[in-house]
Amino acid sequence: MKEKARSVIEILKTHYPDALCALQYEKDYELMIAVRLSAQCTDARVNLVTPALFAAYPTLEALACADVQDIEGYIHSCGFYRQKAKDIVGACQMLLQQYGGKVPGTMEELLKLPGVGRKTANLLLGDIFGTPGSVVCDTHCIRICGRLGLSSGTDPEKVETQLRAILPPEESSDFCHRIVLFGRDTCTARSPKCSQCPLAHLCNQWNV
Repeated sequence: MKEKARSVIEILKTHYPDALCALQYEKDYELMIAVRLSAQCTDARVNLVTPALFAAYPTLEALACADVQDIEGYIHSCGFYRQKAKDIVGACQMLLQQYGGKVPGTMEELLKLPGVGRKTANLLLGDIFGTPGSVVCDTHCIRICGRLGLSSGTDPEKVETQLRAILPPEESSDFCHRIVLFGRDTCTARSPKCSQCPLAHLCNQWNV
């Protein structure tokens, strides 16, 4: 299985040499906020919303002091805006009060922040800190790794554990970013382009 995972990684590297996060941000805490907004929302929509939000609240302190209802107005189109706004303000307050105004660099600390689950924490660890073994199990990752036979089931934490066991730790974060890109343009949820797929010969589930 590890050999198959390495084959997938090398093919994805060829097609997506730049394994970049699709969310746009300049500061570490802005990535934390963008990932929270991306829940049940597209990255493209988040990237349309965050410039105005970060312009109105240009510092961590400004966000921590913001009125939750005002934040709601900026992020309304991202869905679940009331809870997301509450989490954003709460997380920014906690960063200031408990973490010296910095996004913490451990899973344990990150999971204490409002609105931060394992998916968000892994993304932050991989992109901000370059932590080996950071596996971001979003819907693309779960779907595609299941089709390829690299994982089974749909529980994000279980899939994360399965992938961590077979992915080279230094490749994990970039692998997850490439899987997202691959899932958007080729291995889509409804109509995967199997005839054009560079991983077709490794796919367990689909007849191509």
